[in-house]
Amino acid sequence: MKIADVRKRAFAMPLTSPAFPPGPYRFVDREYLIITYRTDRAALEAVVPEPLTFDDPIVKYEFIRMPNSTGFGDYTESGQVIPVSFNGKKGGYTLAMFLNDGPPIYGGRELWGFPKKYAQPSLSADKDTLIGTLDYGPLRVATGTMGFKHKALDLKEVAASLAVPNYLLKIIPHVDGTARILELVDYRLEDVTVKGAWSGPAALDLRPHALAPVADLPVREILSATHILADLTLGLGKVVYDYLKPGKETAS
Repeated sequence: MKIADVRKRAFAMPLTSPAFPPGPYRFVDREYLIITYRTDRAALEAVVPEPLTFDDPIVKYEFIRMPNSTGFGDYTESGQVIPVSFNGKKGGYTLAMFLNDGPPIYGGRELWGFPKKYAQPSLSADKDTLIGTLDYGPLRVATGTMGFKHKALDLKEVAASLAVPNYLLKIIPHVDGTARILELVDYRLEDVTVKGAWSGPAALDLRPHALAPVADLPVREILSATHILADLTLGLGKVVYDYLKPGKETAS
């Protein structure tokens, strides 16, 4: 293969059979259980990277069911998102995500910088309860429950909440183990159609684990819970801060 051919074909690894296809990436019937809770300020200060800031020590714990996604297939995801601000714009910083499918792990990490690791999350309804779980290996590290569709929410307000900036810390190492790419990435959810959204009573249990440290942001108070069903496109995003070349980033 000629050098020009390598440059032309290169999109993702492996060169001759990429682990995921080029986008756009459309999700149909994406289902969320989002439990918002208050945690310890010191715990958040230890994990939120500058130049992101936060006002209140709030965390959104998410269980997301994705049965129909372009190129990535059928999978489930779970993790923590922290409400933050960047240059005065409010958004969410994804701290950690755990999922059970290879292509969205590879694509999520390589394209956007999603902090994804392999685990076994689930989201389903059992009679009157919506149940989300996360298992890392044989151990249960997170359990979220919510009353099923207790109160319908305003769909326009929910759609607006999904349209806020989302921030990721993208890290790609050099061959010597140092950071070759170290960037703050801003991505958005696009062409969002909210099919339904509900609130209800909720509970969240987080258990300590060395490699899935969701319990490092302990639950002090449950603030709300939301169940959402939507179609959307995952935008590719842009770099808004380069830790290795400060001042070269784009405006958010």
